[in-house]
This record gives sequence, C-alpha cells and structure tokens, in this order.
Amino acid sequence: MAPAGRERVEVFQRALAATCRAMSHRPALSVTFRAGEAKREGGAADTGASLALPTPRRAMAGQDVARIRGEADGAALRLRHHDAKLHQRFNPEGEVAGAVFEALEQIRVEALGASRMAGVAANLASAHAARGRTRAAAAGEDAAAGLAEALELYAREALLGFDLPREQREVLEQWRGTLENRTGEDWAALRRQLGHQDEFAIQVREMLAHLGLAEDLGEQPEEQDPDQSEASEEEQDASGDDAPGDASSEDATQDAASESDAATSADESAEAGASEDRLDDNTTQGAEEDGDSEAPYQMPQYLPPGGEALGYRVFTLRFDEVVEASELCSPLELARLRSQLDQQLGRLQGMIGRLANRLQRRLLAQQTRSWEFDLDEGLLDTARLTRVVVNPEHALSYKLEKDTEFRDTVVTLLIDNSGSMRGRPIAVAAMCADILARTLERCGVKVELLGFTTRSWKGGQSRELWLREGKRPNPGRLNDLRHIVYKPADSPWRRSRRNLGLMLREGLLKENIDGEAILWAHQRLLARAEQRRILMVVSDGAPVDDSTLSANPGNYLEQHLRQVIEWVETRSPVELLAIGIGHDVTRYYRRAVTISDPEQLGGAMLSELSELFDLELQPPRRQARRARVA
Repeated sequence: MAPAGRERVEVFQRALAATCRAMSHRPALSVTFRAGEAKREGGAADTGASLALPTPRRAMAGQDVARIRGEADGAALRLRHHDAKLHQRFNPEGEVAGAVFEALEQIRVEALGASRMAGVAANLASAHAARGRTRAAAAGEDAAAGLAEALELYAREALLGFDLPREQREVLEQWRGTLENRTGEDWAALRRQLGHQDEFAIQVREMLAHLGLAEDLGEQPEEQDPDQSEASEEEQDASGDDAPGDASSEDATQDAASESDAATSADESAEAGASEDRLDDNTTQGAEEDGDSEAPYQMPQYLPPGGEALGYRVFTLRFDEVVEASELCSPLELARLRSQLDQQLGRLQGMIGRLANRLQRRLLAQQTRSWEFDLDEGLLDTARLTRVVVNPEHALSYKLEKDTEFRDTVVTLLIDNSGSMRGRPIAVAAMCADILARTLERCGVKVELLGFTTRSWKGGQSRELWLREGKRPNPGRLNDLRHIVYKPADSPWRRSRRNLGLMLREGLLKENIDGEAILWAHQRLLARAEQRRILMVVSDGAPVDDSTLSANPGNYLEQHLRQVIEWVETRSPVELLAIGIGHDVTRYYRRAVTISDPEQLGGAMLSELSELFDLELQPPRRQARRARVA
C-alpha cells in the first residue's frame, strides 16, 4: 500500500506542476513541494524560475485536494497576470495599506482565471475557505488587522463572487456597514479594471484613501518609463507564445490524466491562457487607439454659443459621468438612507410646510380662471340675456376669458454635493428639495433635482493619466466629474423620493466644480419645452478642486464660474438664482441670497421662488377689447 500511495502522490504532483506551467505560460517553471502555502522563490515573480507548492499527503480528503489545487492555481495565475515592478511602484508604505494592497492584487489575478474556468473558481474557493479558518480568530484582535481581513473578505464577495463560510461571514458583518459606506462606489470601478494592473492599483489606492489610510499611501507613484514598459510587455508576449507548445507540459498532463481527481485539466488551462493572451492584446491595442485619438486638451461639455473663446480647458472627458442616483447605491441602502432622511424631516416639517403652503396658494391663485364681461365680441354672456328680454333694444353682451398669469414652468434645483456640505447642510438641502418638489408638483410645476461633485478626491483617474503622460503644464480641469440626477423633470416625486436619501451617504461628497455643473443643468433646461425655465443653485462656497488648482492658476475655476454665470444671466432665456450657505454668493450671481444657518434654507428657497412667481415678473396680459355700454 505504501508504494502505491507514494505513486499516487507523485502522479498528483506531476499534474499540479504541469498545470502550473500551462496556466502561467512559463514552460521552464521549476515546481517544488514543501509544507506551507504556495510561494514563489528565487525571483520567480520576475523570471518564473521557481514555485513552491504545499506538499500533498498520501491520504487526503476531497477538500484537501481542492485546497492544494487552489493554492497552485492562485500561484500560477499570479505568475501569469502579475507585474512585480509595477506592483512595487504603486505599493503603499503603511503596513495595513500594504497588506490590503497585496491581498487585492492576488484577488485580481484570481478573478481573471476564475471568470474563465469554473474548475479554477471552485479550487480557489476551497483554498480561501481553508486559509480563512486559520485567520478568522485573529482578525478581531487588532482593529487595523481586522479592517484588512474584512476588506479581503468583502473583495472575495465583490470580485470573485464567493459565498463565504460562516466564520468569515461573522468577521465581515462587523465591518460591512463601514465598508459599504466608504467604499461602495469603488468596487464597480475595480471590476472594470481587472485586466489592467496599473489602473486597478490606482483605484485600490483611491479606495484606501476613502478608508482613511491616505497617510499610509506614501508619495504618488512616478510615471513609468515607456521604454521599460514596452520591453516588459515584449518579454511577457515572448514567454506567453512559447507556453502552449511546450512538450514537457503536454507529457506531464497526459501522465496525470489517469488520476480523475488529481488536478484540473492543463489543456483547459493552456487554452484559457491562450485566449487571455488574445484578450490582453486586444485590450492593449484598444487602449493605445484611445490614447492616440484623444486630443491634448479638450473643451468642456455643454458649451454655450461662443464658449470656445473662453480660456477654460479640460484635460480629458474620458472619466466624467452623468449617473442616476439609483445606480450609485443598492435599493436596500437607498431605503435605509431615505428612512434616515424622513426622521430628520419631521423636525422641519412644520416650518417649511407653512412656507410651502403659502407658495402653493400663490401659484394656484395665479392659475385661477377669470373673465372679462360686457365686451362687443367673444362668447355670448347668457347670464345677461335677461336685460335683452326686459329691453329688446339693449345690445347683446359678450365675455372673454383672461389669459392666465401663470406660464408653463419647470424648475431645476442644482445642489452642491461637495465635502464641505457634509453633515447638517446636505441633510437640510435634501429635506428642502424633497418638500419643494412635492409643493411645486401639486401646482403643476415640473421639478428636476440634480447634484454635482467629483468621482474622486485630488484628481482620480484624470490626474493619474496626466502624470503618466508627462505632467503637461496648465492642463485645465484635472478631475473626474460626477453629475447626479436625483429626480428627472418628467418623473413624479413618488418615484424618485428614495433617491434623495443618497445625499446622506458617507463617501459621496467630494469636490465641486460649479461652472461645468451649471452648464450641464442649463443644457438640460434648454432641451425642455416649457415656456419658463428656472435654475436655482444651492452651494456653500466657491469651486474647489485641489488637483486642478495645483496645476493651473489659483483662480482658474472661479474665473470660469464667473464667465458661465455672466453668460446665463445676460444671454440665456433661463432664469438663474442662487442660495449660498455660509458663503457670500452675491459676488457671483445677480440674483442671490446668503444664509448663515442651514435651517434657513427652506425659507430662503421658497421666498426666492415666490418672488419669481410674482405678477410683476410675468409677461404683460393680453388686452381684450371692451364693449361700450349703451
């Protein structure tokens, strides 16, 4: 029995080695076996020289076999998809941030393999479950270590799609709320960048900043030398082309075929690796084409006529987004945030409700139908026919309906979603927007609720692209815009009410670039068919974006904001007004009011709208011809 057992282990080891060579596309890879987890030795991460795998025992349960397979698959995928020099360039300095960065990079390479091969995914899940059982107890001892462990578990769910064992779920649940609030928007970006190690690393660093680990990130990575990058790509392509035809891999795989449960198919791995080569080549080619086609500088979107003459430029529009509020948050979290907003709304309901009712009465009064009587033409006034019966010589009386003083109207409320609005200001803004939308909707006035911020702090992907392309001077706007649609004008309030809770979400509020946000909201209004269009801006300060202001003149964003406001106020049919919270906006806008306390926002909004709807601001009434009474 002993010799037979040793023979089975040797067959299993040969199969594992063959599979690793095929999956990693490194036919010269030396695979050894020893106790512990899989490790690369002797510069294997750079040259593929050696790989140490856990030693299989003679009598192993099925889960142990799957665990070792998973260790081998994970190590092979690391060799195939990982660039050690690139990893070192982006690696954070802090211990916790470095541990998270390392774990997420391993999950990235595993996700590339698991998405293409179901057997590999099952093996990886077994390896993760076995590894997690040994670390679950230690995760709660230190807060920082617990965060790193919880983030790795969350990544397995979000990027690998694994169902965690009970012990690991208990560890993750202690941190899930914090992670979803601070990093909920980062995971979609990470999934999009799985095939690009550099972009993935940039996004991970950004996520670590959202977790409060910005100080552990160290200096911003310098751009990579293009010659070195091209040389490393040629080396990887050369090694990848030789792998599928390696005779030793094929022979070893055929030897292992007789062991049905020994290892995953090396042929399947080699075929998948070849398809991955084609995918990587196509992706790289597409990225190069995009880079070649992009102009050195770009003009902002939604330019007004003549806006090309303004001295405002955008480095890239590639990473900007206009997104529905429901796309930034799960339905369950939106419901929770809306419930939180409703609780706060109760405290202001009375005061703002009275002002809203006053505005509603004024608007409805303007829409009341009225008539002019005793005219010589129009509709016959049957109520006055008795005079003709009494005196046949009396002339017939006519009436005509007056033109209503109330025109078809749409109101856009553009709310600053910057970090300085965090806390009470953004909560009050969300509550006032909610009440205003309900009030105007009852009066037949359509309301659109919009927000503006950036996708990242300090530049995001736009700045990273600028750094890689050589830090051209005066690049223009250097951040990724995020414009949010909370409620479209044609959507009833009841369908969009939950979206307003998103403003309370931790991590949403970042930086503010007001000029382009006003142009965006203004363009949406111009596309409307209503006769009267009103744009109300709620902000608590001047435009601020550290990345843009550090690479351009200090008044770059403020100057553009002034130019946009001047154009809208003097040459656009849109009526523009602004409310500043603790910040004097009257120096920017002609029609503006500044409040010192967020609690005053509701009254200021309704008061300003009431003045706009006053009769003297309406067009003159059409004069009907009056009849002379005989």
